[in-house]
Amino acid sequence: MSVEEEAAHSIGPDARVDELGAVIGINLRRLRTKRGLSLEALAKQAGVSRAMIGQIEGGRSMPTIGLLWKITRALGVPFAALMGSGAGGGMTVLKADKAKVLSSRNGSFSSRALFPFDSERRVEFYELTMKPNSLEEAEGHAPGTTENLTVSKGKIEITAGAEHAVLEPGDSVHFLADVPHSYKNLSGGEAVLFLVMTYAQAVG
Repeated sequence: MSVEEEAAHSIGPDARVDELGAVIGINLRRLRTKRGLSLEALAKQAGVSRAMIGQIEGGRSMPTIGLLWKITRALGVPFAALMGSGAGGGMTVLKADKAKVLSSRNGSFSSRALFPFDSERRVEFYELTMKPNSLEEAEGHAPGTTENLTVSKGKIEITAGAEHAVLEPGDSVHFLADVPHSYKNLSGGEAVLFLVMTYAQAVG
């Protein structure tokens, strides 16, 4: 099994994961066909295998955060575009026990969506959780994408391109996220961050 395939199976199966995996698969197929891309073409653009794209579309593999970033960047869509159900209207309550959570390959970094996936949007809101002394590296997002991070717990070093900052609880940072960037938990305990991601334009 390749590292890429191992990454897609890093989250153990349960009802919530199965549901999210199915939603991601349906949306991936819809967006790929809407853009007239074959499995081979998307796989080449994203830098992942054709087999992996097929497994995700079929709901047979649960992709990690890193894998989804590669795919959404290749498609030119926001991260949330692959996780939306299309429902909307009125007040929306997001219950904690039904949250959409994605993890990194080794499980040291997780992202919980704090907004409904009901329409095209420019802004996304996430809760990020990091294990002690862990590092998460991210590729640059679509041009013009920015991130606004606030640390709730722990001590975090943020690097974006040639710039970096160290944040403690209550501190915030805003930066252009269309360059490679990383989050490093400098503390010996779990760290919690809140992230607002803003895209240059809404894409769905």
